[in-house]
Amino acid sequence: MSGGFFGAFRCCKGDIDTIQTGAEGIPTNNVRLFSYNLLRSATGNFHPTNRIGGGGYGVVYKGVFKDGTQVAIKCLSAESKQGTNEFLTEINMISNIRHPNLVEFIGCCIEGNHRILVYEYLENNSLASALLGSKSKHVALDWPMRAAICLGTASGLVFLHEEAEPHVVHRDIKASNILLGRNFDPKIGDFGLAKLFPDNVTHLSTRVAGTDGYLAPEYALLGQLTKKADVYSFGVLMLEIISGRSSSKSAFGEELMVLVEWTWKLREEKRLLEIVDPELTAYPEGEVLRFIKVALFCTQGSAHQRPTMRQVVEMLSKDVHLNESALTEPRIYRGRSSKQLGGASSEESSSSQAEKRKQPVNPFVNSSYSSQSSDSVTQMLPR
Repeated sequence: MSGGFFGAFRCCKGDIDTIQTGAEGIPTNNVRLFSYNLLRSATGNFHPTNRIGGGGYGVVYKGVFKDGTQVAIKCLSAESKQGTNEFLTEINMISNIRHPNLVEFIGCCIEGNHRILVYEYLENNSLASALLGSKSKHVALDWPMRAAICLGTASGLVFLHEEAEPHVVHRDIKASNILLGRNFDPKIGDFGLAKLFPDNVTHLSTRVAGTDGYLAPEYALLGQLTKKADVYSFGVLMLEIISGRSSSKSAFGEELMVLVEWTWKLREEKRLLEIVDPELTAYPEGEVLRFIKVALFCTQGSAHQRPTMRQVVEMLSKDVHLNESALTEPRIYRGRSSKQLGGASSEESSSSQAEKRKQPVNPFVNSSYSSQSSDSVTQMLPR
């Protein structure tokens, strides 16, 4: 970690109220540190009418500074397992992770017991609110918008997994953590926060105890966390975007299946397009089918059979031919009644070894495949 040490906390330009003193020796680098009084004023004393979201990590409020700048202020609810220096070290790392498809981190407050994070404010709230929420907040998203949200989110995950330093496994990819900007461009929120808290005081323990449909089974059952857990969650997210239905709140068919199971059943019955949101009255069937099948590749039971996020971006952004014969059944976590994974430890080991052998060529792509048409179609093959 580069940067210097400061005897007083950096303040917001032109606003003396943001200065915090008496913390000599704390490394702040590029982190702007706000006073609790300023954030309390910006949110109207954290008034309920300014609440715009909430989750396992804390409650989010809309704040407006004196100069009119709008921000999202997240009051962390869990106790950090780290002291102030260590907490700021992790915050510094988060502040250095910047990408168009990641929510921009602005600064924080660490006065007394307060641990508050300040982010850019995104006008259209979360994907969960816009697509899966109440009718009053519902937004009509056509297929190009949904496809762009899928691809943008995938691009953000590629950056976290492969380009950010250190690499980040998000752990909690879901609709409420995908924020939407003015033009409904997607941005991933809450990245990097998992390292700040022990699992037993965050949403993670709750989600393991009772499924909400996003958890990769090897993570839920065996605690094996790799990038492929994010890939699984992203696959579930894609199915939500395509269907307009929540994986955690909806049940399908007489068997009360979760979304992934229902999609697989429809595939076996050659009725895949029935999963598409009825609100989508016009869409390119071939492209939508490809997106659904990519989601199924992402949610395969064996972690090593799932693509990397970079491979997912390629499959979503190009008119490729998918080798469906290689597709295997998804698995889900249902607590004690979950379908068990066979040989998960060895599979995960193979996955880790495969990721370490970073090959420049996408192993899902058969470069020798060609089409008779002028625009060649690439065949996607399994590892």
